[in-house]
Amino acid sequence: MKRILHIDASYSAEHSVSRVLSKAFITAYQTLHPEDKILYRDLGHFPVPYINETWIAAIHSPPETHTPEMIEALKDSEPLLEEFLSVDSYVFGVPMYGFTIPAALKAYIEHLIRIGRTYAVDENGVQGLVHGKKALFVTSRGGNYPPGSPFGEDHQEPYLRTIFWSFGITDVQFVNASNLVLGDREQSIATAQTKLQTLAAQW
Repeated sequence: MKRILHIDASYSAEHSVSRVLSKAFITAYQTLHPEDKILYRDLGHFPVPYINETWIAAIHSPPETHTPEMIEALKDSEPLLEEFLSVDSYVFGVPMYGFTIPAALKAYIEHLIRIGRTYAVDENGVQGLVHGKKALFVTSRGGNYPPGSPFGEDHQEPYLRTIFWSFGITDVQFVNASNLVLGDREQSIATAQTKLQTLAAQW
């Protein structure tokens, strides 16, 4: 039995394209793999706390030296990290806000950037410690930002690929519903849905 972590980051509810599409993928996947377990986290509606100076001090000091304030700072962080490390795959529903990811998703990812847990640093640079996992990012975008777009407007996909690479997760796929404002919205959604149905059969 595989464990999949499904995360939505949109601040919108039923009108969120990224939520609709990520749920469609999970539903199609569950139909084919009913034995697998899906964990769900809604960052858009239930955001995690931002890290702070106390949190940074805590992760860079031995547990036996932690003050009550440090212990409190890690109270929410440790379960997030353990959950992330415990699953086999990830499915993220991610809208593009201001050419990048929502602040709630960035706050979540910062809890995962843990030296000795998700990455290490040696003479060769950053070495990811999380292996054998894969991630799917289902994104929604008002415009279209293919590779090579002028001004490098897409700060969403490159960032997510880079941060997951730093964790050691290189099996990363994107299904982008683009041009939702500047193009044919319904066609873009339909195209993404078709891709996700196909992908669900391959996962």
